Amino acid sequence: MQILRELWHNLVATLHTFNFVDVIDILIVSYLVYKAIKLVKETRAQQLVKGILILSVGYALSSWLGLRTISFLLVNVFQIGIVAIVVVFQPELRRALEQVGRSKLTGLNVLASVGVLDESEEAHQWEKAIEEICDAAVSLSLTKTGALIVFERKTRLGDIIKTGTIIDSAPSRELIGNIFYPNTPLHDGAMIVRQGKLYAAGCFLPLSDNNTISRELGTRHRAALGMSENSDAVVLTVSEETGKISIAIDGQLQRNFNYDTLKAKLVKELLPDKSGEGSEKKAGFWKVKSK
Repeated sequence: MQILRELWHNLVATLHTFNFVDVIDILIVSYLVYKAIKLVKETRAQQLVKGILILSVGYALSSWLGLRTISFLLVNVFQIGIVAIVVVFQPELRRALEQVGRSKLTGLNVLASVGVLDESEEAHQWEKAIEEICDAAVSLSLTKTGALIVFERKTRLGDIIKTGTIIDSAPSRELIGNIFYPNTPLHDGAMIVRQGKLYAAGCFLPLSDNNTISRELGTRHRAALGMSENSDAVVLTVSEETGKISIAIDGQLQRNFNYDTLKAKLVKELLPDKSGEGSEKKAGFWKVKSK
């Protein structure tokens, strides 16, 4: 009862000193906790977080029951826990930092662009690229020819491009078909599209570590998901087994596209001005998105 009285008095004292700044503080912490939970949900990190919580409860119980040996062992485990967490959660931490770096608050991404084009010129190149790639994708789908095409956006893919061959060519259905034709030198890899141009081919992509991916999906789809998990790229795949066209974005795979739906999706993702988001893009980060 004494403990309960002390808790009640502490709570009342805290409420008396509560102000608007504390509300802001609580909201920010709540948002950060929510994002952290969302980050580790349905990943390997989820099981590791459960393990940490179990160890924390074990330490609290051992201290309360006076189990000195167990308490000593758990204290030492927690002392080296920071380093262990950094090592174990390295993929998740990297993904979180990349998401922060892709935030719209970082308008300085423009400065990092390679070969910056005028907006209208780049939009024209993207429009032409989308039409040619959609034609090629449908043609490859009909012949069940596998393909993997990565559309670079804000995240630069220089490390991926280095694994392939630079082609730096204007987009055309014939060129795409030749590259992915079976047994050609560059068919076994991904094509990178940068600023509306076919920039590189035969590139190797990181595979997804997601264990919940359907076993029906092969290496090509796993590579598409892995690339979309590690960057903001849009990744198009054509299945060699079924001929189905799929799109991977932010670790999510959408399937069964035809020419019209594929073109609409690529226009929406690569040409935001065409889908009514241009005002948001041109407005500064201090502006609130209008609804």
